[in-house]
Amino acid sequence: MSDGLGTDTQARSTEHENGAVQPQPPRARNTWRTLVFIGLAAATAGLAYAIVRSTLQKPPADPTTERIQSLIDEANRLLKQLDDQKRG
Repeated sequence: MSDGLGTDTQARSTEHENGAVQPQPPRARNTWRTLVFIGLAAATAGLAYAIVRSTLQKPPADPTTERIQSLIDEANRLLKQLDDQKRG
């Protein structure tokens, strides 16, 4: 019987030194664990990729945006001047 063509029960059990036969977990459980691990790893990698990509993307320089920002800065400066004149 040691020709390697054992039955299904023999394939799922191992014999220890004391002669006791202990069952091993079925392959389906190991396959399920492997698939869950691969799924979690893929989800984590995808999330990390999305976060890195979104943080590294810089919008292109837009002259209109720069002009609007300069106008806002100038308006804030003028408002501050008016507030200072009212107080003084």
